[in-house]
Amino acid sequence: MTRRPSSKPTEAELAILNVLWRSGPAPVREVHEQLQSDQQATGYTTTLKLLQVMHGKGLVDRDETERAHIYRCSMSKESIEQQMLGDLVSRLFGGSSQRLVIQALGQTPPASKEELDEIRAMFTREAVISSKWRVIVPNSSPNW
Repeated sequence: MTRRPSSKPTEAELAILNVLWRSGPAPVREVHEQLQSDQQATGYTTTLKLLQVMHGKGLVDRDETERAHIYRCSMSKESIEQQMLGDLVSRLFGGSSQRLVIQALGQTPPASKEELDEIRAMFTREAVISSKWRVIVPNSSPNW
């Protein structure tokens, strides 16, 4: 049975999720070693406990068929990013994606020329796709 995450991941849980997204399913020892090489100093038992808590939250799945339990992410990185970004937009920017984008592009250091070009291209693609799929409803107001 698939569990849904009950809350957003903590910073320590995100570090573990990043290890699992990067390396794939792994036992506690491998996750712990990766955290150590990523300069995330934690004890083995801390890593184990975090994975157990994350399993309870539904952030990771656990394969118990082997002696060393294998943990894997239960959600894609994109799903977690969308969940956390939605929460950020809602709580910090009052639900305004526009305010988020303005803040993100105005940050120091500013977005690079390449990043801005990619953003422009993305908006252009979206505009073209939207215009191709516009549905015209009879008797509706033409002022959209």
